[in-house]
Amino acid sequence: MKITNAEVIVTSPDRNFVTLKLTTDEGITGLGDATLNGRELSVVAYLKDHVVPLLIGRDADKIEDTWQFLYRGAYWRRGPVTMAAIASVDMALWDIKGKKADMPVYQLLGGASRDGLLAYGHASGKTTEELFESVHRHLELGYRAIRIQTGVPGLKSIYGIASVTADKPEGVRYDHEPAVRGDLPNEEDWDTRSYLRHVPGVFEAVRNEFGPELPLLHDAHHRLTPMQAAKLGKSLEPYDLFWLEDCTPAENQDALRWVRHHTTTPLAIGEIFNTVWDYKQIISEQLIDYVRSAVTHTGGITHLKKVLDYASLFQIKSGMHGPTDISPVGMAAAMHLGLAIHNFGIQEYMMHGGRTNQVFQQSFTWNNGLLHPGDNPGLGVELETDEAGKYPYVRAYLPYNRLADGTIHDW
Repeated sequence: MKITNAEVIVTSPDRNFVTLKLTTDEGITGLGDATLNGRELSVVAYLKDHVVPLLIGRDADKIEDTWQFLYRGAYWRRGPVTMAAIASVDMALWDIKGKKADMPVYQLLGGASRDGLLAYGHASGKTTEELFESVHRHLELGYRAIRIQTGVPGLKSIYGIASVTADKPEGVRYDHEPAVRGDLPNEEDWDTRSYLRHVPGVFEAVRNEFGPELPLLHDAHHRLTPMQAAKLGKSLEPYDLFWLEDCTPAENQDALRWVRHHTTTPLAIGEIFNTVWDYKQIISEQLIDYVRSAVTHTGGITHLKKVLDYASLFQIKSGMHGPTDISPVGMAAAMHLGLAIHNFGIQEYMMHGGRTNQVFQQSFTWNNGLLHPGDNPGLGVELETDEAGKYPYVRAYLPYNRLADGTIHDW
């Protein structure tokens, strides 16, 4: 079965998405997600100019061989652009193989290890009252685990807080991605000492309001030094977090030993990692509890499964990245992988907007806080080309942070 056509499709219904569509000589099509938030067109160029010419005529059944060819054959390895491009090819080939076998991809990965995937949503508020409203809304939507992000007194705009933005109707909360459409990124402000003073009290209030059983998560988004991260993890111990995410920039992996030494709060790391080599030290030394990579940014199902199999040797679980910068195709791939592996932990799940769901027809189910990819052959997602064509690419950037003295800080 040969690949006869490869098309890179860019569409922007609720946000920008990059999709690779492969077609075989048997008429079977497969989809892969290549979205790289805020740098989408870099992956488009990599695919169109360098990868697509290599795919025509290749055997679509040879998933592992194609992966190794695209990774090792380029010589210049790793990085988010390369790995997102490879991921899209890998997903599309798994989609094709599932359709050829008339089976959902999770069956090809060994079958289901559970009935469904526990998923968490993103609750947020500039004030405690807004935050409580957001938690209640997520509970009504069926979530059984919730990430808590809060405004900080004295700061105007910070990561993770749903808000009204220029590209949304007035008065409508923006609960999708913070990448705002426009020619320049938004500037946000930051003060670590204010944050560290404020956050523990917020979690105390949330626990008092919603009780001890609700799993709570929090994302520090790489903004803390190792000492600050250790202090935060220790201060949050009384509130029994499911995890503290990206507490310090993970490129400095030795720093996580310091954090680990000072707190028992579980740690989740890796949404900006791209290969198993990024994880080698922190997995082997058991410096984290959850692997946060997305299928879309980590070389696809083939490679992320290897990362998670390695993590399983050290009792480390999955926590795959899944906000709306992952398209429904990438989310479907995560669901199939999460359903099949033994060491599943939790799945991040932000609900896509209505226009996105019209462009990407999906077979997944959402019941009682659990996701399931469905039993359609392949990944279970089909792209409506005419709908996609209604929404051309629009430049969008993620925000950036400045301190009060004007210094650029990790966002």
